[in-house]
Amino acid sequence: MSDNPVAIVTGGSRGVGAATAKNLSSKGWNVVITCSSSIEDANIVAQECTSESSEVIAMKADVASNDDCINTIDAAIKKWGRIDALVNNAGTTKFAWDHSNLDLLNAEDFQSIYLVNLIGPFQMVKAAKFFLLKSNNPSIVNISSIAGIKGIGSSIAYASSKGALNTMTLSMARNLGPIRVNAICPGFIEGEWLKNGMGHEVYEATKSHIENTAPLKKTCTPESISEVIFSLIDNSSLVTGQIITVDGGVSLNL
Repeated sequence: MSDNPVAIVTGGSRGVGAATAKNLSSKGWNVVITCSSSIEDANIVAQECTSESSEVIAMKADVASNDDCINTIDAAIKKWGRIDALVNNAGTTKFAWDHSNLDLLNAEDFQSIYLVNLIGPFQMVKAAKFFLLKSNNPSIVNISSIAGIKGIGSSIAYASSKGALNTMTLSMARNLGPIRVNAICPGFIEGEWLKNGMGHEVYEATKSHIENTAPLKKTCTPESISEVIFSLIDNSSLVTGQIITVDGGVSLNL
């Protein structure tokens, strides 16, 4: 069994997932990162993280597949014999910004988004629960969104899935102790994923607006979210069942 604590981070090939893997590994954690498509990018992240004191491995796995979730847990146990933290970061959306235009979405959109954003985290927790309970400080962090609190964001389907993830976080925290279960609800996160979804012009205008109007005058970065994730995993032994907004105060203006 590894002397290092072990974390699993889904959706670890870029953004918050990659930043979290780098942060954890720099602090002596071994990490499994998963991705559903960009395994080349995930492998690069793993190589950049691995050092003499910690190891990061990447694997292709889709949280929408229960078999892939089980295989991810099995890979961590086979490699290191333990799991101490699970970060449910993988997510998807359909960009349909006009929430008044219901024709932009259909049942299949909801089903595909819920399968990744809600059922995926459930399947990962279900597969990891037995091993997390063996840890001295087991923790689950679900990456949600202020969209799930405010009913805003890329689409109604996305906001609804994150709202359901927040509710599932509360249910799990109440019933899975001593595993601590919390959710983080970021606001606008700088990066290519959001830039591609919003379009460059809207992205830059939104970023500028936040920097001018939010109480803290700045937007989130993947690294800033990863610091909150690490704090919940490693430094917050009495924190569970919390839905933590991390947005520089943007939602205070909504």
